[in-house]
Formats: sequence, C-alpha cells, structure tokens
Amino acid sequence: MRVHAVSEQAVQVEFGRDIDEALIPVIARAVEAIRAELGSVIIDLIPSYTTLLCFYDYNQVDSQWMVREITRILSAIDAGGTGSIGGRLVEIPVWYDLSVGYDLDALAQQKSLSITEIIELHSAREYQVFAIGFNPGFGFLGALDERIATPRHSTPRRQVQQGSVGIADAQTAVYPMASPGGWNIIGRTPRVMFDPSGRSGQAALLSVGDRVRFIPISRSEFIEQGGQPDA
Repeated sequence: MRVHAVSEQAVQVEFGRDIDEALIPVIARAVEAIRAELGSVIIDLIPSYTTLLCFYDYNQVDSQWMVREITRILSAIDAGGTGSIGGRLVEIPVWYDLSVGYDLDALAQQKSLSITEIIELHSAREYQVFAIGFNPGFGFLGALDERIATPRHSTPRRQVQQGSVGIADAQTAVYPMASPGGWNIIGRTPRVMFDPSGRSGQAALLSVGDRVRFIPISRSEFIEQGGQPDA
C-alpha cells in the first residue's frame, strides 16, 4: 500500500497493481474511515479498481499532513480497527428481451448458449461495484461468468438507451442515461441509476463496494415499474 501526493490538493492511495475483488471491501473501508475522521478537510473521495484519490482543502492542511493522517488511518484498518464491510446489496430488475437487448441473440449464438441460459448466467451472480465512471452513476460490476464474457463492440453505438444492461469483457454495467456506448446490450432496467436532484438521498444508486443482483422481470413488470420499451 502506498500513499503519496499527486497535486497540491490531492493524495492518492495505491492498494495494489492488479484488479482483485478482495481489494474492493478494503477500499470501501478506507473511504468510510477517511470520511469519518477527515470529513472537515475532505472535498471528495474517488475510489477505483486499485486506488483511492483523496481531494482535500489545501487552505486548511497540506499534502504532508494528509499523507501522514491517511497512512495512520489505513494502518488502523490493517489492524482490524474498523471491522469488515460487506457493502449494500442492491437489487436491479431487468427485462431481458430481444426488443431491448440488442445483442442478446448474437451473444447466445456466439457462446453456443440459449437466450434463457444467457439470462440465467447473468442473473445468477452477485456482483461487486469496482468503480464508478464513464458517466455519472455508471458502475463497473464484476466479475462476470466467463461463459458469457465478451469484448465490447469495436464500433460503439451512437446512442444506448437509459437503463440498458450491458456486458464488456468480464464486466457488466447499467447505462444510467442515454449515451454512446460499445457494450453488448442484453436487457433494460426500469430502475433510476442516477438522480441529479438527489431526491433518493444520493445522486448515484451505486457506490464502490456495493453488491448488485440482477432480477429478471417480465415486460408488464418493466412497464409497471416505469420502464420505457422501444416503440
């Protein structure tokens, strides 16, 4: 583990070099502990696969102070001082259907599986949120069952609909808003993934360290829950 200054207002913590599911709860504990102890000087905490970027108010403290304090906090975590965190379990309903899962049939043919098997494999696992990025509220989830892992499209679509559920390599994700994208789309959720008004208590539904389960639903359930099928 390495803690070092990357600018006059940011310190980065490096937890490892390789993406590892075991790092996610460690980084989540670090976020919680740093926010709890240094909340008065912290501006933002940005966790990723193997790092945590800590922005602070340089009018109050300097980088040496931040490095020292974060190192102290992380030492306490290593000693078990904060306990373990499993992350919230977030259930996301998904309508898996060819009309909204544009790549579902092609993926089934490519993998020599039925569409039903694709759905079962995708919804059977509990995923961890590795990182948030690309778009606000876009959570990178893993690890996907290797039987349905597939590279993203070489040419992205100009627009992927809000709520689209996709696969890229060994990860899966939900598009929180309509945007260009190259992931393989297999379904759509009616659940709001990003609410900038904050009416739900936080803008993004997912946070690093959360656990996610996808729940298959019917077309009627999708519409009842506010989903918008393609015309």
